[in-house]
Amino acid sequence: MSNRSKNNVLVFNIDDLSTWQKYRRGLCDTCYATCCTLPVEVTVSDLVRMALVDEFEAEGDLKAIAKRLQKARIIDNFNHKTAIFTLARMANDDCLYLDNKTRRCTIYLQRPETCRNHPQIGPKANYCPYRPRG
Repeated sequence: MSNRSKNNVLVFNIDDLSTWQKYRRGLCDTCYATCCTLPVEVTVSDLVRMALVDEFEAEGDLKAIAKRLQKARIIDNFNHKTAIFTLARMANDDCLYLDNKTRRCTIYLQRPETCRNHPQIGPKANYCPYRPRG
């Protein structure tokens, strides 16, 4: 698989971390929001911040929360051993909360910790799966 687009621009390949770019301030301004196509793991406290679960419900049965959110197609799965939920994505792999036109997060102030800490943590710390808008 080539790591170059038809314009000969290096593009991101999730299986080849050498295609990721070193993060620098301002990089997001010209990016296609490629990080928002990666799976997003969230905790119950993230779900509370995102207003998907209230604080009372968060103290209850996480499996019941997972079942409700799976039925609503907000999460794809739940790992009961780690208490980690994985957010569902749209058919094109975009995050449910990514605006298709602006390529910006629609819940930015309530976004999960995973998103808040990107790219400092992740598959390749301090690197981004940068892809230019085009």
